[in-house]
Amino acid sequence: MTDPIIDLQNIRREFAAGDTIVVALDDLSLSIQPGEMVAIIGQSGSGKSTLLNILGCLDRPTSGAYRVAGKNVSELDADALAALRREHFGFIFQRYNLLGDLTAAANVEIPAVYAGLNARERRTRANALLERLGVGTRGGHRPNQLSGGQQQRVSIARALINGAEVILADEPTGALDRRSGEEVLKILKELHREGRTIIIVTHDADVAARAERIIELRDGKIVSDRRTGTAGVSEPVARTAWDSGAGWTGALGRLREASRMALVAMAAHRLRAFLTMLGIIIGIAAVSSVVALGNASQRKVLSDISSLGTNTIEVFPGKDFGDARAGKIKTLVLDDARALDRQGFIAGVTPTVSTSTTVRYRGNESNVLVNGVGESYFQVKGAKLAKGRLFDADAVRNIERQAVIDDNTRKTFFADDQTSGIGRVIWLGKVPCRIVGVIAQQQGGFGSNQNLSVYLPYTTVQAQFTGGRALRSILLRISDEISTNLAQDAVTTLLTQRHNTRDFVILNTDDIRRTITSTTQTLAFLVAAIAVISLVVGGIGVMNIMLVSVSERISEIGVRMAVGARRSDILQQFLVEATLISSIGGIAGILIAVLLGVAINVAVPGFEVSYSPFSIGAAFLTSTGIGIAFGFFPARRAAFLDPVVALSRD
Repeated sequence: MTDPIIDLQNIRREFAAGDTIVVALDDLSLSIQPGEMVAIIGQSGSGKSTLLNILGCLDRPTSGAYRVAGKNVSELDADALAALRREHFGFIFQRYNLLGDLTAAANVEIPAVYAGLNARERRTRANALLERLGVGTRGGHRPNQLSGGQQQRVSIARALINGAEVILADEPTGALDRRSGEEVLKILKELHREGRTIIIVTHDADVAARAERIIELRDGKIVSDRRTGTAGVSEPVARTAWDSGAGWTGALGRLREASRMALVAMAAHRLRAFLTMLGIIIGIAAVSSVVALGNASQRKVLSDISSLGTNTIEVFPGKDFGDARAGKIKTLVLDDARALDRQGFIAGVTPTVSTSTTVRYRGNESNVLVNGVGESYFQVKGAKLAKGRLFDADAVRNIERQAVIDDNTRKTFFADDQTSGIGRVIWLGKVPCRIVGVIAQQQGGFGSNQNLSVYLPYTTVQAQFTGGRALRSILLRISDEISTNLAQDAVTTLLTQRHNTRDFVILNTDDIRRTITSTTQTLAFLVAAIAVISLVVGGIGVMNIMLVSVSERISEIGVRMAVGARRSDILQQFLVEATLISSIGGIAGILIAVLLGVAINVAVPGFEVSYSPFSIGAAFLTSTGIGIAFGFFPARRAAFLDPVVALSRD
């Protein structure tokens, strides 16, 4: 006699029920030879289902030894038990346990996915089995579109796809009418004649009579083990050698299956999936937009600062900004400007003086700031000429009364004048001056507020208005290849030597640039931190929904484990689902952020919001990372479910 394919010695299974211990199997011993057809019968509570669960490696005995084809089951880990279920056993359930979101053919293919078959092979084999069992035309239908008998045939095809040696049938006709039940029993007899070991758990004596051996249980013990008059043991079937699925092709196939199932689950629960994504969408859109808006704001601010002049520093009298005695310091003079102009790192120098007075044209008058500047002032400050011309070095040298007005002055006095005031004479206090040019409005520079400004040669302002030699400031443009900080140090040294003291203060536009940049970065970081909180909230939402999904799909998890899914397969399936939800939400969030940027660019001229490939990639990786991080716990919880507990949940 050959070695038994199933051998149980002194199997005991106990369950805790409150403070008491219930014994489901009481030191049961049983051997089954390859190719036998065995029926296990007994009343409810006799231990039939518990024995079947232990036989199928869905449950472990409390004590005793169980061997399958010589392997000691108690020494196997979870993945090795899954391999046994996948390679040796085929399960036929009373309630079919087909996955409602999959077609009949896809249900049949599930064990082959975990066994490592490629898509073409398993599809061919699934279709062949369905054809053999008389439901070949129903492969594309979902379970709810099939009759009970057809569903059970699909369940049998699923049990056979991996070439199982042992078929475990739990009340295979219990949910069927008599005719369908007879057809299922006929199929089981055919499988037995092929040499497969058939183990049927039933309470129906007529069903049991079809077997060649009947084992009766009562209170967890075998009370009868008899043979019927049917044919003896068949020649054992040669089990098909399958790829274990451990290679990269098998892993890739399982990943595709996990991704497909994730998409199926999301499609089946669209509203839930969308609400789960919503937190990720809002978070990613907020973070991406804040970063882009922060960068755009920085560029705009730096552009506005540049309108004050590129690489400029300005020297003022006084020991510091806000020095109350600065107005009494008269040591900053034209000779200082000339000395600075001789330095190699200086690209341009312009003295400045200023005073306030009244500007009048015909019957209109207003307060105005009169700025005395050199001919290079407009170039240093980056000013743009809107109309007319600028005064030149001859005008400065000849103390001419040539005026350049800003856009505010033009609007105040010459809004309806086609000439924009060019050639008109205005009175600055008691001094008549002819307008030669108009400066275009500049953000952060000329025309940045409602004050009126007029620009004259500084020699004219000194001679006609202030009557002194002292300067308000000296504006310097530094050569592009020179650091403004180094230039500031050199200017400080030179002027300190000339004045024998430091009675001046220097305004470095780079200092303003750095300060504003730092401030905008801080604000952007603050708002981004708030947006990150929304991402975390979205991640928690993903975790909660995935926990709900696990709870709703416990029965599905049990079926997948019963047909051979590893813990890693279950972990992967739910982790892929969480990652897909977060990734799709991330893509949607990025698209919303980009559309928002386009809308802002259209609505706000001069404000350019742009998204770099790096920021888009970082946003996508962030959303994907959230799916992995927050989906891991629910996925791990699903992977570590006990198969027999999962199968018992409806």
